[in-house]
Amino acid sequence: MRSFASDNNSGVHPLVMEALNRANIDHSLGYGDDKWTEEAVAKIKETFTPNCVPLFVFNGTGSNVVALQLMTRPYHSIFCAETAHIYVDECGSPVKMTGCQIRPIATPDGKLTPELMQPYLHGFGDQHHSQPRALYISQCTELGTIYTPEELKRLTDFAHLNGMYVHMDGARIANACAALNLSLKELTVDCGVDILSFGGTKNGLMMGECVIVFNKDLQPEARFIRKQSAQLASKMRYLSCQFTAYLTDDLWLKNASHANAMAAKLRAELEKLPEVTFTQKAESNQLFLILPRPVIDRMLESYFFYFWNEEKDEIRLVTSFDTTEEDVDEFIGLLKR
Repeated sequence: MRSFASDNNSGVHPLVMEALNRANIDHSLGYGDDKWTEEAVAKIKETFTPNCVPLFVFNGTGSNVVALQLMTRPYHSIFCAETAHIYVDECGSPVKMTGCQIRPIATPDGKLTPELMQPYLHGFGDQHHSQPRALYISQCTELGTIYTPEELKRLTDFAHLNGMYVHMDGARIANACAALNLSLKELTVDCGVDILSFGGTKNGLMMGECVIVFNKDLQPEARFIRKQSAQLASKMRYLSCQFTAYLTDDLWLKNASHANAMAAKLRAELEKLPEVTFTQKAESNQLFLILPRPVIDRMLESYFFYFWNEEKDEIRLVTSFDTTEEDVDEFIGLLKR
C-alpha cells in the first residue's frame, strides 16, 4: 500500500539491492574482515574525513546508544530537544544503556540554540548533580526543520566550551544536505560534530546505520562499545555494502532530492486548500499540518499516516525517494472529494 506515513515504509533502491546480491555470491569473513566492509569504510572516509572511524550497526536506536555511551559515563547528563528521538521514540533505551539523565529542552521548531540550553548548564563539579556531557541533535529535526551550518557551529562551539560532546542523529541528514545544497562533510565534520549516526534506511537502504566517530579522543573505545551494545554484525558485509552503493555517484543525494521535491509538490497542492493549516516550515521531506477531524478520518480509510498531535488534529506526511507525482496527485484528488 502506498502511503505518506513514513520514509521507513519505502522500499529498497534497486542499486542497493544489486549491491546486496553481489555480496551474497560467495562466502566471506565475518565481523567486518571482508572486502565489502573495507570498501565501504574507504568510501565513508573519502566522503567525510580520512581520520574518522566508521562502525556499522543494525539500526538507528543502536547507533544512538553506541554514540552516547562513547561520550558519557552514568553520572553525566544528555541534552536534547523535547521532541528528540532519543527522548520520545526509543523506549528509554538511551537511559538504560548509558545510565545518564536526559534533559529535554522545549523548542518551537525542534532546533536547539545556546540560548535555550544556557539555563540548564549548572552544577558543574557538584557531586549532587548529573554533570552535563553530551548534546544530541537531529538533522533533519523531528519536526522536519533543518540546522544551517552557522546554527550548528554556534551549538558545537557552545557545547565544546562547556566540556560537552555533540552527537548528530543523521537519520535524514541526506535530506538536509539536499535542501541546503551542501556536502555531508560540510554539514558534519566542518561544523564540529563529534559523532554522527549516519542513516540511510529512510533513503533507499534496506537496513543498518553507521556510527562515524570524528573526535579522535572517542575513537579508541568505539569498537568495544559497539560489541557490548549487541551491535556488531557477524555478516557485516550485508550492512556495509549498502553504504558503498549509497555513496557512489551521489545516490544518497539523488534519492533525498527527489523526496524533498515530492514534499514541495505535495505542500504546494495542500496550500491551495482552505482547510489546511501548516504548523511547521516545510524544509525537508516532512510536512506537519492540521486538517478537520472528519477529513482526517476519511483519508485514513484509504491512506495510512500518523497523527503528530491528535488533540490538535495535527498530522505528519512524509515523502520518500520512491514517492511519485502520481502518488501526490492521487492523495490530493481524494482529499478534494
